Amino acid sequence: MVQLRHGSAHPTPAVRRTTQRNQASLPTLVQRHGLDSKTVVKRRRRTTTQDAGMGPTPASAVLTVAKEAIAVAFRLPTLRPLDDCLYALQATIPHLSRLALHRRFQR
Repeated sequence: MVQLRHGSAHPTPAVRRTTQRNQASLPTLVQRHGLDSKTVVKRRRRTTTQDAGMGPTPASAVLTVAKEAIAVAFRLPTLRPLDDCLYALQATIPHLSRLALHRRFQR
């Protein structure tokens, strides 16, 4: 069964494995799979078939890395609820909001 895909669809993991492992020439793979030559070259360099992450890494706009570490270090051994952690940490981090703390714990 042939799977029809639109022009800007990502290659399937099977196609990614084929382009990585196949020793065929670049033009042959480009024509066979309908990919751009730059895509085939890029895929051959990678060690995994997963898509590379695009965009910024999630980080807090409110908390610094050190303050995030304090919040996590407080939460892990105690396993306290979010509100308890918030009230205990607000003495150390005055501008800490419930939302910022919740987002940090989610990450």
